[in-house]
Amino acid sequence: MINQKLMVSGADYFADTYEINPYYTDNEINVAKAMAEHAAILECFKEAGIELIKVDPPKDCQDGVYTANWALVKDGVAVMARLPEARKAEEAYAKKCLEEQGIKCVEVPGNYLYSGQGDSLRCDKYLIGGRGYRSDPEAQQFAAETLGLELVQVHAKPQLNEDGTPHINPFTNHADSFWYDLDLAVSVIDEHTIAYCPDALDEESNKKLEALTDLDKIKVDFEECTKGFANNLVSTGKHVIMSNKAPKLQAELEKRGLICLTPDVTELKEGGGYIRCVSLWLS
Repeated sequence: MINQKLMVSGADYFADTYEINPYYTDNEINVAKAMAEHAAILECFKEAGIELIKVDPPKDCQDGVYTANWALVKDGVAVMARLPEARKAEEAYAKKCLEEQGIKCVEVPGNYLYSGQGDSLRCDKYLIGGRGYRSDPEAQQFAAETLGLELVQVHAKPQLNEDGTPHINPFTNHADSFWYDLDLAVSVIDEHTIAYCPDALDEESNKKLEALTDLDKIKVDFEECTKGFANNLVSTGKHVIMSNKAPKLQAELEKRGLICLTPDVTELKEGGGYIRCVSLWLS
């Protein structure tokens, strides 16, 4: 089974000081509400029988609640993330937390960006890796080789300006996308099943996923993907902790015999993160 042990932190320092994704709004961040949502997600994890490794959120790190971006972990080895400048303070803290769990931490070579589990989805022998926004293809290749996985490199559609040019995020200085981390467009349901939104990916990426004939695939509605954060879920292969605003995907999963737990998440979404973003799969 998958996602049996997760590392989680907290939303104590959740803020919008650095608007590093397209999901921030003009609404003032409500930290108390974000903390309550985070607690509700953790209760769902526990109900699903998931073991939680809880660490303190890194001090004054607005995105420190999103532990998924700290690394990609498999068999006691972690390929550590290289995050945007606004999140740099999380890197050393993440390494400390993982090493305290007896996990070997490996750094991505060079200056390549890598968004950890946010952009790297493990499904059986495959690593489905996003490129072009928060992760460089060289970093994905390194992660796949280090962890003994077969890389399937895909690319989400870019966010465009009114004139059709790629939007450059002022805080990251990189091109942006509404699926800037791949776990907003693709999810893993069990060792042999993925769910994904074809309209979130470019044509070549859709062809790559369709070519994986040994995987079962669920296609996710565009509106549920974008407005409902449908794909940003955590599944154990028996329970799925997912959005309460994705009824089509929920119905499909329940038809397959899965038990869906659906906490209400609105405030954490302001930071571009959701249910999977607040959890790092350790084993």
